[in-house]
Amino acid sequence: MPRTLRPEPLTAAAFAPFGDVLDCTGAPDRIINQGLCGRFHDRARLDFGADGRAGLSLFRADPRALPYRLDMVERHPDGSQAFIPMHAHPFLIITAPDADGRPGPPRAFLTDGAQGINLHRGTWHGVLTPLATPGRFAVIDRIGPGNNLQEHWFTEPWTVLPA
Repeated sequence: MPRTLRPEPLTAAAFAPFGDVLDCTGAPDRIINQGLCGRFHDRARLDFGADGRAGLSLFRADPRALPYRLDMVERHPDGSQAFIPMHAHPFLIITAPDADGRPGPPRAFLTDGAQGINLHRGTWHGVLTPLATPGRFAVIDRIGPGNNLQEHWFTEPWTVLPA
């Protein structure tokens, strides 16, 4: 029997086991710039370990389509990783809980086009999966020594179906 997932809407509560949702929902924490700017303060738990530092990179990823074949997830044991879209299109996020050093059953989330995410350190996740062009993202993650990438290839892939 094929293993399938359907993406659920990205909400802070549903995504909390894996990371932080980056958006401007609710009232701002502060009003700044002569009353013309709302600051949504300290929205992500950035974590770069003792021997790393924050780096800002730009990614350009080719768009994917649903149904989507999920055969691999990865994680970064030494640092968090934030993805901030530089477009207004939804993108697909796949995460999985840790199950004794291996990924548990994955979950799929779909952004609303105005959300970014911050994956907590060590969170299993799929690769960057934009669903439309241009697929540009600002990424804040750990820059530092060592191998900060672990991959897990599923023996039986999953298929992510449309919501």
